[in-house]
Amino acid sequence: MNYESILNELRPTPEEIEAVNETTEKVIDFINELCEKEDIDAKANAVGSVAKNTWLRGKSDIDIFISFPIDTDMDYLKENGLDIAYKTNDALNGNASEHYASHPYLTCDIDGFEVDIVPCYAIEEGQSIISAVDRTILHTRYIQKHLSKEQEDEVLLLKKFMDAVGTYGSEFKTGGFAGYLCELLILKYGTFEKTLRVAQNWKKHTEIDLEGYGTAGNAIFKDDPLVFIDPTDKNRNVGAALRMERYVDFIVASRNFLAIVDDNELDEKIREEKIIEFFKPLEKEHLSDKSNEEIAKIIMESFKDRQTKTLILKFKIPENISADALHPQLLKTVSSICEKIEMEEFSVFKYDYWTDEERFVIFTIELNVFKQGKYYIHKGPKVWPKKACDNFKKKWQDALYPLDEFMVLTREREFKTAKEFLEKTLDDDHIHIFKIGKNIKEAICDDDCQPMEIDEFLNGLDNQFNYDTSNQNSEELARDYLNSLDDFLNPGQYIKR
Repeated sequence: MNYESILNELRPTPEEIEAVNETTEKVIDFINELCEKEDIDAKANAVGSVAKNTWLRGKSDIDIFISFPIDTDMDYLKENGLDIAYKTNDALNGNASEHYASHPYLTCDIDGFEVDIVPCYAIEEGQSIISAVDRTILHTRYIQKHLSKEQEDEVLLLKKFMDAVGTYGSEFKTGGFAGYLCELLILKYGTFEKTLRVAQNWKKHTEIDLEGYGTAGNAIFKDDPLVFIDPTDKNRNVGAALRMERYVDFIVASRNFLAIVDDNELDEKIREEKIIEFFKPLEKEHLSDKSNEEIAKIIMESFKDRQTKTLILKFKIPENISADALHPQLLKTVSSICEKIEMEEFSVFKYDYWTDEERFVIFTIELNVFKQGKYYIHKGPKVWPKKACDNFKKKWQDALYPLDEFMVLTREREFKTAKEFLEKTLDDDHIHIFKIGKNIKEAICDDDCQPMEIDEFLNGLDNQFNYDTSNQNSEELARDYLNSLDDFLNPGQYIKR
């Protein structure tokens, strides 16, 4: 298959390349001159996809790492790294926002490009990292040294394909394939298509060791769906952030794509059109050209057709929590809530969460069994041990009776519906029964966080998203949330065309 027509849409334009390189050089030169002027032992390095020539058109985020000697005090690195970043931003007329990973760094808008300026330690291959970002320079050097010019195009194809099928991005929100992992897969298998042909047969625990270190079988990797040993660190799995769902999605998407590529009975023009569709954002024809209100009605009808009951929990995000820290806590919390709902003998069909990562979180919990009868059977000990039965009888008096091998009694339920259970337990007095993310415990116990049925929530959609935000307006946020509900109702849309 010739992918040239697709690549023509993926490669950055000459003008974009020139502009990116100019800004990158400008930032690096300023930082290095500043360090020399202020007698700071540090050096600026371009890293990431821009430095490796593996960035997609329009995705030209620039990453500049300021490397300090490994004997530098951590407090000194943090203070001076951030100071250098702010001075760079100000000198180049940027607009800066401070973020925090393992230590503070700056994201700047310079010349219309997003530029991350990150302090790190200048480790060499084989040395232990001191901060979480220290390997990044080694990763960049490795790819620059080993990836051929032709393979840069193959990386673009793989990244775009993964992006279109929803498996690209190693941040916790996605749990997919990192850019560095995509580059390594092309180094291993040579081309985009060969990578997919191998991937369609991947197993539950696949091991890849490009440099032959022999560490892929280590016990620390046993639960990872894909183990790709980092060529710059034999004890690290590049695929550690990859979740099983995204791993499986990519395998199935590869099979779906190759089935079209290999279908010789398809008309050539139709086959090419179908192949190209796999590199484009999914077009949801059932939602296109419709208002938010119309989409909300479609979604309500879909939930009604499922004959389930769906509850919504909405609460505020606490201030000063990063997206990377937020998402694991949200997944932990909603999972625990659903686990406790199940323990109350209601049945959870599906659950998910949505967040704008700035103001609000919305949990969606769909139930097959939403309501229970007034009574339930409470089991005691088996009939055979008399002492245990006597103790059970002492506690419950004459209400006991035998059922099968057990002594039991009929008790009235405390919670007749799942909604009632959440209303009574998501407060300061009962929250301890759940495993709640530490930063969101207070928010989820707030009086404003009350479970609502989805029809009630969607009928008041305008009010739910009626707030100011610097990044998106309320209508766009509502649209994004509705789109997530469509994904919830129609899984697997992205991995087929």
